[in-house]
Amino acid sequence: MEKSKQPVVAIVMGSSSDWPVMRHAAEVLAQFGIAYEAQVVSAHRTPELMFSFADGAAQRGIKAIIAGAGGAAHLPGMIAAKTILPVLGVPVPSRYLQGQDSLLSIVQMPKGVPVATFAIGEAGAANAALFAIAMLANEDGVLALQ
Repeated sequence: MEKSKQPVVAIVMGSSSDWPVMRHAAEVLAQFGIAYEAQVVSAHRTPELMFSFADGAAQRGIKAIIAGAGGAAHLPGMIAAKTILPVLGVPVPSRYLQGQDSLLSIVQMPKGVPVATFAIGEAGAANAALFAIAMLANEDGVLALQ
């Protein structure tokens, strides 16, 4: 893949407190030279921003969205409902249920709202990035060789 500055993967999270987990996705993308953007987009606190982000992501050249959320974890599903792009959901560990609540929320999408769900926490974030890279590699022979 060309090492352009134009992001092709978006990493979004419901809160800045999710960054210690989601940074693992960013690190993997950086290791492969994949341009990405990372931002807080809350389904609950900033729903209009979330809708605007989801509606415009494909037009901005984003090819995949890695969405991390804890607790009620509505972010991945809400974004998937508003975009044609693949959404990779990462359950972020929560204070009381260690992310099991997040996992169950993200994995229980209704028919027609596809979200690929990964493991809870750092491993899930890293694997979501690797999955995004694998998808990008289908159209990029140089990236596929890495």
